Amino acid sequence: MILAPRKREQVMPLPVVLISTVGKDGVRNIAPWSNITPILRPFDDIILASWIKRDTLNNIRETGEFVVNVPPVDLVEAVMVCSRNYPPEVDEFEESGLKPRPSQKVKVPGIEGCLAWVECVLVEEIRRKNYALIIGKVVHLEVDDRFFNEAGEMDYERAKPLSVVLGEKGMWFTRPVFAGRYADYAEMFLSRGERF
Repeated sequence: MILAPRKREQVMPLPVVLISTVGKDGVRNIAPWSNITPILRPFDDIILASWIKRDTLNNIRETGEFVVNVPPVDLVEAVMVCSRNYPPEVDEFEESGLKPRPSQKVKVPGIEGCLAWVECVLVEEIRRKNYALIIGKVVHLEVDDRFFNEAGEMDYERAKPLSVVLGEKGMWFTRPVFAGRYADYAEMFLSRGERF
């Protein structure tokens, strides 16, 4: 089967995060996001893609701050509430019933009940005709100790981080499960005798 290039999201499982922002007027906003990724290890930057007309994008431009909250599957209904196109003056913490969590390095609150909180400041915006790419620097990263080991590695079977697979008319919320194979990073590097 050949698919149209625009359907590329239908063949790639995506993460689900909640981005919290605050407008210059003090109104709190929460938006689900899947077009987000860390930028290359070991850098501290992340990048997210946004349509030009989004309250989240406007708030990041105005304040230079945002928090990436990593929700567990238990918050899927709240994620759907936050996905609605509320006007900018609506406080989405109140609409969703989610509770704010004080941040350490930014004024924007995180969201209680999440697995991790990634506090970010705006580094650069790359504008295109219909969308923008936001590069943020992570200034504080905190996780729920119940779901992470001492090395900071997530126990994803217990944590159940939310992900999504998109379809033509809707989406299936999913979560990662172990595929039966652990690989040490060292396996990626050829020894001198193995090099071509």
